[in-house]
Amino acid sequence: MTYVIASACINVKDGACQDVCPVECIYEGGRMMYIQPDECIDCGLCLSVCPVDAIYAEAEPPVGENAFRLANADFFGPAVTGWGSPGGADAR
Repeated sequence: MTYVIASACINVKDGACQDVCPVECIYEGGRMMYIQPDECIDCGLCLSVCPVDAIYAEAEPPVGENAFRLANADFFGPAVTGWGSPGGADAR
């Protein structure tokens, strides 16, 4: 299981989730943050600090938020057309 950031983050991008992520798998997009599923270690720290409760378990989307699973996947997409796996903490 991994986590997904949903609609409550749009135009907020607080960044607290990035600050606590031990593997740096949360990236800033144009209007919101995104979690790279291949890098996420499912620790849940981001859940505890999100000021707008925008983060949820991918397998348990709130009503009306299922589209954000696809938006998250589209953001990273294949390495050729999207970010792919930027590497998080491993990229250093």
